[in-house]
Amino acid sequence: MQERLDSPLDEDGQPHGVCTVTYSSSDRFEGHFTHGEKNGKGKFFFFDGSTLEGFYVDDGLQGQGLYTHEDGSVLHGTYVDGELNGPAQELDADGRLVFKGQYKDNIRCGECWIYYPDGGSVFGQVNEDGEMTGSSIAYIYPDGCTALYGSFVDGEIIEAHLATLTSNQTGRPRFQIAPNSPVYSYDKSTSTCIATHALLPDPYESQRVLVAESLINGAGQGLFAKAAAEPGTVMAFYNGVRITHSEVDSRDWALNGNTISLDDDTVIDVPQPFDQTERYCASLGHKANHSFTPNCQYELFVHPRFGPIKCIRTLRAVQKDEELTVAYGYDHESLGKNGPEVPDWYKHELEIHMFITGASRRHGNLLKHHVFISECKVFKNNPANLHEAPVISVPGTNGCYVMWAGCESLRVQTLGRNIPRFPLHLRLDSQVNG
Repeated sequence: MQERLDSPLDEDGQPHGVCTVTYSSSDRFEGHFTHGEKNGKGKFFFFDGSTLEGFYVDDGLQGQGLYTHEDGSVLHGTYVDGELNGPAQELDADGRLVFKGQYKDNIRCGECWIYYPDGGSVFGQVNEDGEMTGSSIAYIYPDGCTALYGSFVDGEIIEAHLATLTSNQTGRPRFQIAPNSPVYSYDKSTSTCIATHALLPDPYESQRVLVAESLINGAGQGLFAKAAAEPGTVMAFYNGVRITHSEVDSRDWALNGNTISLDDDTVIDVPQPFDQTERYCASLGHKANHSFTPNCQYELFVHPRFGPIKCIRTLRAVQKDEELTVAYGYDHESLGKNGPEVPDWYKHELEIHMFITGASRRHGNLLKHHVFISECKVFKNNPANLHEAPVISVPGTNGCYVMWAGCESLRVQTLGRNIPRFPLHLRLDSQVNG
């Protein structure tokens, strides 16, 4: 029922022409009327902040319409007599596609795509309620090829097999099931259970990374690229038990070596003994070591097995066999103040990093022709055992190390799996004062 009318009227007192009508629900319509009926371009402004605009015929929205939610996400759809009937696309507030498919009487129908911001997607025929429920639904990983195909309920895997996404001549997706594929199912962790199938690797991750002895001296195992990858590539996943921030903050740092914040409420942790791949290898993201100049970063990810977790995504192109590193993200400003404590090893590496980058700035013209100190990774120990001094790995040099010695010279030591060869010495123009 209309409550207020700001428009020209016809002889019967009905809106006629370009009008603004406010209803008792506080919804408002602005557009063209013909003797009381909406005809032509018009736009609804709903009380919750959402809007609906398009072309009206005989009081009903017809053809293409645009519904904008209060959060800024939008739905581009086809309307018949005011209801969604036909092709539609939905985008989030950042303009990223989140849905593509069909609607019938305002309910999703037929074959549809659901897209996640992290690059994953779900494809299949929705049920009568518009849900991704059925026996022929697939989750597709960010590479657009690797998939888990099988039975889903409302978008969650019940039982699926590894598959490869292909397309026929019409472009309709087809999935080829891998022979002897294991069965995958939704397996979100709890505070006490990291995974029901702790030794079942993720098929996407297994194609991209492996665990080996880190090139960072004293760091133990590290995560390495199995193949070259472009910037922005998801490489690994960080799953673990789900605990609270208060639990993490209240215990010793020795127990927090594999923790990462998921959100304001939850921390993901890979506790002992699951930090050993013999006990847990369903995800490997926790094996990536810290660097002040990382080649990867942590991001949110909606995983088909593990649910909401973190992933490791490349910041730049990485080469085959290159170690993947991330910045652990401790607050530098809190050091020595009243902020949260950080591990001693981090303080040590931060001090070395700040010293080395300072030396690089003071001697940049000399150093830039040999090594890029500001892009190096600092080690706590000297893998060559040649001098009691910090050691730095140089990106892109395939195992080349730089040793700062005695504040007076730089030793460039090429190493092949800890076998020293071809030493080269550089002497700075003047002593570096630490």
